[in-house]
Amino acid sequence: MKRALIALLCLAHPAAAEEVGRVGVDWVGNDIIIDAFADPKVQGVTCHVAYFDRSVIDRLSNGNWFEDPSYSAVDCVQTGPITLGDIETDDAGEAVFSERQSLILKSLRVTRIYDAKNKALVYLAHASELTQGSGKMAISVIALPEGTAGLPK
Repeated sequence: MKRALIALLCLAHPAAAEEVGRVGVDWVGNDIIIDAFADPKVQGVTCHVAYFDRSVIDRLSNGNWFEDPSYSAVDCVQTGPITLGDIETDDAGEAVFSERQSLILKSLRVTRIYDAKNKALVYLAHASELTQGSGKMAISVIALPEGTAGLPK
C-alpha cells in the first residue's frame, strides 16, 4: 500500500518537459517529438525522450482516434555535477516523467532505477497501459562518478 501511494504521489508531479525537436515522418503529418527534461531529484542529469505523435489524418483513416503508438526512446546525459536528492532505492524505481498517450488508458513514462552495485542510474522509457502492458521499451544508463553527492548508503 505504501509503495502504491508513493508511486501515485510521484506521478502527480512528474518532471516538466520542453519540446526540443519535431521530425515529420510522412506526408499525412505524423511526427516524432523529442522532449527534454531534467531529473527532478538528480541535479546534473538531463534526459531526452522521443515518441510518436499521430496526425489527425492518420487518426481518421485508421479509426483509432484517441491513442498514439507505444514506441519511445530515451537517452540521458550528465549535464553538470551530479547531486542525488532523496531518490527511491528499491528495485521498482521512481517515475520521473509521464506524458499521456491516449485519452485515459495509456501514458509514456520514464522510471529511474538506482543500481547500487554498479553505482549507476538506469532510466527506463515504457508505456503504461490499463488494458494491457507494453513490451516496447528503451533504457539509458548514467554512471555515478566517485564522490557523487547524496549517494545512498
